[in-house]
Amino acid sequence: MMEVTSSRVGATLLLLAGVYQLTPIKHACLRTCQSPLGFLMSRWRGGWPGALAMGVEHGTYCVGCCWALMLLLFAGGVMNLTVIAALTAFVAFEKLAPLGAHAARITGVILNAAGVWRLVR
Repeated sequence: MMEVTSSRVGATLLLLAGVYQLTPIKHACLRTCQSPLGFLMSRWRGGWPGALAMGVEHGTYCVGCCWALMLLLFAGGVMNLTVIAALTAFVAFEKLAPLGAHAARITGVILNAAGVWRLVR
């Protein structure tokens, strides 16, 4: 349901997500996204304009750590509940588990291998 039908496009999405999982910017965004309290303590701004600015900034970090994984919805099917549930569980694990950064690296390697496999088959 609503998945990419071209194996090359699907492989490219897998490779893009896999490579991004291994980048320093992904890990910087993940570190900030994993610790909302630390973010608030270091970037506190008063009043509702400050709260809005902090929310936008923290949200940007969270999107920065998950956007490439969300692209995988197009590779596996935007309406595929199994893919949606798997990505949701992984993003939650990555954000909440103490070893989330290691999981991101392992997933990056797996996604790259899957992308290469999809290209050559």
